[in-house]
Amino acid sequence: MGSMGAVLMVTIVALAAAGTFVEGTLHYVGGSRTSWRTGVNFTEWAANQTFYVDDWLYFGFDKHTYSVYEVNRTSYENCIETGFITNVTRGGRDVFHLLYARPYYFISGFGRCPEGVKVAFNFTYAPAPAPVPVKHSGKSSLFPNFNAVGIMGVAWSSLLTIFL
Repeated sequence: MGSMGAVLMVTIVALAAAGTFVEGTLHYVGGSRTSWRTGVNFTEWAANQTFYVDDWLYFGFDKHTYSVYEVNRTSYENCIETGFITNVTRGGRDVFHLLYARPYYFISGFGRCPEGVKVAFNFTYAPAPAPVPVKHSGKSSLFPNFNAVGIMGVAWSSLLTIFL
């Protein structure tokens, strides 16, 4: 059982080293830590942002006079506070993780939505990482990108060493 754990660990480390990880961005909804309130043009703010899957939204507000509900498009357009998808409100400094590639709609409760405290936006796929230039030595190679292949080779070699 110990050798299987070692195999799993080597495989995980190799895959992690070969992968590219992108951290999400934290967006202060409305532009500041306390801008989930009336008097903010959320449509303009959202138009100047780029949202990617895995980004985070920060809603800062007075929890006694505002709230945050994720709603569908109809509820957003008509400021319907009931039947929301998610109640994001926890304490007035709340975050929401953009996990899925789809449109998002948020409104405030307490009758604030008709006053303009609502925001809608769509996601954008994160740009692909720039390709890493491969140095050519002039020799033909079976493995042009040794870094990724090499890491997987080390993992495979470890597996074979353990089991053979």
